[in-house]
Amino acid sequence: MISAAEVARLAGVTRAAVSNWRRRHPDFPEPVGGGRNALFALSEITGWLDRQRKNTEVSDEVLIWQELRARWGDDMTGAVAEVAAAVAGGGDGLDEGIRARLRAMVDATSPAAVVTAFTDRLIASGTAMTTTHLARAVAHFAGRITGTVFDPASGAGTLLLACATPRKAERKTETKAERKAEGRVVLAGQDGNPAAAALAQARATLAGVTLEMRIGDSFQEDAWPSLRADLVVCDPPVGLTDWGRDTLLLDRRWEFGIPTKAESELAWLQHCYAHTAPGGRVVFVMPPSVAYRRAGKRIRAELLRAGIVEQIVALPPGMVASHAQPVHLWVLRRLPEGERPPSSVRMTDLTVADPDGPFVPDPAQVAEVPVIDLLDETVDLTPAAHTQGGRVDLAGEYAEARRRIQELTARIAELLPELPAGSGAFEGPPVRMADLAKAGLVDIGERTATSASDQLDTDYLRGFLRSSANTSRNTSSSGTHRVDVRGSRIPQMDIEEQRRYGAAFRALDEAESMLLELAADGVKAICRARDGLTSGTLRP
Repeated sequence: MISAAEVARLAGVTRAAVSNWRRRHPDFPEPVGGGRNALFALSEITGWLDRQRKNTEVSDEVLIWQELRARWGDDMTGAVAEVAAAVAGGGDGLDEGIRARLRAMVDATSPAAVVTAFTDRLIASGTAMTTTHLARAVAHFAGRITGTVFDPASGAGTLLLACATPRKAERKTETKAERKAEGRVVLAGQDGNPAAAALAQARATLAGVTLEMRIGDSFQEDAWPSLRADLVVCDPPVGLTDWGRDTLLLDRRWEFGIPTKAESELAWLQHCYAHTAPGGRVVFVMPPSVAYRRAGKRIRAELLRAGIVEQIVALPPGMVASHAQPVHLWVLRRLPEGERPPSSVRMTDLTVADPDGPFVPDPAQVAEVPVIDLLDETVDLTPAAHTQGGRVDLAGEYAEARRRIQELTARIAELLPELPAGSGAFEGPPVRMADLAKAGLVDIGERTATSASDQLDTDYLRGFLRSSANTSRNTSSSGTHRVDVRGSRIPQMDIEEQRRYGAAFRALDEAESMLLELAADGVKAICRARDGLTSGTLRP
């Protein structure tokens, strides 16, 4: 099975193009699993692409990925870590067939490029990891990078690698201090996932970068207690409520206040600051809501009073793989002893910029806001509330999002078919899919079926396969759902009646797809409306 992102990579198009295909082509293959993150049968996708005369060449990368998914299941981070180890000349977790394909990929590109390709595919599949877009932005706002760079939630090491420079040949006895004295970047990281840590280490080795990774929970098992880095970067896990607050109430890291259970991001931020050397910086990826949430008001105020907040940057949407909402960068600096704190904070609004950069703002997108002005009743650190850049576009974007919602709502209403009451039963006994397959009338896949005869309509088949009766039939007594297409049953009817049912099922599927789009566009419209109302760009 492959995701929509993988379909796009296979066909050489964008994910938006795949979404358009699903809406506009009634014969586009139906998802065979994955729930909201739809998964498609690779054989059905390649068949459809072939019929549409689109690119159907299946690369070694796609074939390897499918074999990895079949073996590792949801632990694709571990699978890619095995790939990285194999490409680097080690590891024993892959069979010879995969290794042969990997060697062919390496011969065509390079070991580092192969691992990067699989890491990008891992991120595109929905794994919560830092994207290259976001890593470039963090490196840009970090400025000139020297000395030690630390990431306490490093994942696959993408942020660290973006801040690194490839090493020259080094002496075996060379120490970290000697490398730092020569002006070279030294990388240090920690992550609680051993597979992610192994992947980060392998990527660094292949990129020619010095990295020391340690494993453990950064809050409960800080593996770098004495480290004070010149730059700390972090794209932390968000929305954690069980980060160990109750056992860490007296921890010295909470210099600016003890975060609530719902404010794990402010705990991560203070952890990063605790590992920053005098004169060093923190560049931290932050959800926009932390800039104004009531729960974090006191800590935000203490950060401002200490004079360590240097800049808040609102990045454009599209920087994070798991959602389309914009994120912020908080840039902090630990003042050397005796240095006077700055009297203002730079607010930079790049929400209308290109996610690919360059991240150079126009003057209207930047404001130097006095700290005293920020210390009001809300302590709102949202850049849009203090800059002029993008405010005109906010109104336009909100109007466009609202128009799109109205359009989708009307289209969904049109798609939902009128369905008059039926008799509550079908004529004749139902027929088993296994019998249809035995007669050569259908081709059965892992989770779906396709008509192989002009006597059966594919949409009619798939519609009834998703019925509650077949779903409950495929659920074991323990409640575990298993797909058993062959055991499913469908009613008997003539081909014209089948086509009428198939058309209704297609309309329902398209309406369902549009409802998901409507949800995403609705969130975007509400975010734009809130930003506009709180910045003065929009009026009620």
